[in-house]
Amino acid sequence: MRILITGADGQLGYELQRVLNRHDLVPALWPTFDLLNPECEADVRAAKPDLVIHTAAYTDVDGAEREPDQAMAINALGTERVARGAAAVGARLILLSTDYVFDGTKEMQYLETDEPRPLSVYGLSKLEAERRAMAVCPNTLVVRTAWLYGPQGKNFVKTIMRLATEQSELRVVADQRGSPTHAGDLAEALARVVTLDLTGIVHATGSGDCTWYELARTIVGLLGKATSVRPITTAEAGRPAPRPAYSVLANRRLAEQGIALPHWADALERFIKQVKVEVEAEVEKGSG
Repeated sequence: MRILITGADGQLGYELQRVLNRHDLVPALWPTFDLLNPECEADVRAAKPDLVIHTAAYTDVDGAEREPDQAMAINALGTERVARGAAAVGARLILLSTDYVFDGTKEMQYLETDEPRPLSVYGLSKLEAERRAMAVCPNTLVVRTAWLYGPQGKNFVKTIMRLATEQSELRVVADQRGSPTHAGDLAEALARVVTLDLTGIVHATGSGDCTWYELARTIVGLLGKATSVRPITTAEAGRPAPRPAYSVLANRRLAEQGIALPHWADALERFIKQVKVEVEAEVEKGSG
């Protein structure tokens, strides 16, 4: 199968290249492949893929509040261009989306059928991406995930690992709950999804849930550090973008296909063993 992966050098794209390496992969990388450029639709058509996995996006949640037009142009209009290109050549489209399409007022896991109500510009731009993709490319599967981390690029887990080495105390939000998701585990699940005839929306996150504070405490514990982790509220954190207090997703449709991602705590332990030496080396290099 010929698979075009946008954002192939990102957290998920990096892992997708690993797990799908037996296929004919076409990495679409910025700046050559630019979602702000109308020609990216032609780029998709020219690649003649059987499948497009669209992971590229504007992902700075707080930045989107400062740059709403940019976030919308990349996430909504850019996705529409990719979807039009896929539809033109009869390709299937898998679009990565986010738990931030929900407002967090529900007190139980969000189903794929629940009505989205994003709080932030970022969430709104991703919801618009979902709607545009499904409107112009009928063979679209939207995959909503959450709290993604991996060895490639920046993420919460690697940041806490670094700060736990550099600081004696960390202040971490304790009133937002979600499901940390290992990019490698998500990629493995998507490799199975590729073989299935699914369209519409699926949720795909690590099993179980926790707060950012609980996640940070677990990271520090796995590192064997004495760093103190102090819980704070979202208000105390003072971030520009509003975030859902509860965004745990029910992976119901994947479960019906016999697909389940590992528990977040097990995945985290595996990940820290994988990258601990690398992160410590980065910290040492930065302090040298």
